[in-house]
Amino acid sequence: MFAGIGSHLREFEIDIIKKPLLFLFGIYAWAVLVVCVLFGVFAALLVPTLDGRRRWVSAAARGVFFLTATPCRVSGLDNLPDDHCVVIANHASYLDGIILKAFLPPRFAFVIKGEMRNFPVVSFMLRRIGSKFVERFVAAGSARDARAIVKSARKGESIAIFPEGTFIREPGLGRFRPGAFSAAIKGQIPVVPVVIHGSRNMLPAEQNLPIPGRIDIAIQEPIPVSDPAFESSARLAALSRKRILATLDEPDLLRQSEAAD
Repeated sequence: MFAGIGSHLREFEIDIIKKPLLFLFGIYAWAVLVVCVLFGVFAALLVPTLDGRRRWVSAAARGVFFLTATPCRVSGLDNLPDDHCVVIANHASYLDGIILKAFLPPRFAFVIKGEMRNFPVVSFMLRRIGSKFVERFVAAGSARDARAIVKSARKGESIAIFPEGTFIREPGLGRFRPGAFSAAIKGQIPVVPVVIHGSRNMLPAEQNLPIPGRIDIAIQEPIPVSDPAFESSARLAALSRKRILATLDEPDLLRQSEAAD
């Protein structure tokens, strides 16, 4: 009995010490993020070329993880084609966009949800590095934005996108929107699935302060859209989801939803 009480006391003491340290880390991490964003904004304002702006903003994104001593491991970089492609990744946290910007080659244009237009400083930086905004709730705007993405793909631009469109606190992979896969088919550029581990633990939805953690990014082999089996965006999306789920270690929320119905 006394051993059990002692164990609970030790856990309580550790908790008392741990909570303030986690709070201080969260405040420090946000301060680092603000500094790195401002660095990226100034680079986006002052650097004359698109490639140069993308490289400097990528360096600012890497600075977030370096300055917070967050271990980051990237595997499969050699799976990225030398030519253009569409990268699709699971979405679990606000950190995911920073992660891809930090560790993908600078040539990628990111597809961002339209609500980010409401943050003038950040949206300015994103526009200056060639990001595309997608309206999710207004049909006319969504169709227009989708056409712009397809146009970019046809011109041979590399694109990075989170096909779930948003993220929730509950672990799992949601439904994929068809836009990225339509763009890949019409542009005839391969799709590269990417799995991000660790971001949900560090900063899940509805949590204000990040906590320490580690990030793993696994870049999988490209899916060639020239294969007749992928003549529809639905088939391409289904295979991409299957590839990501195979190594994500999170449930298939789409299957759970269908089972519940």
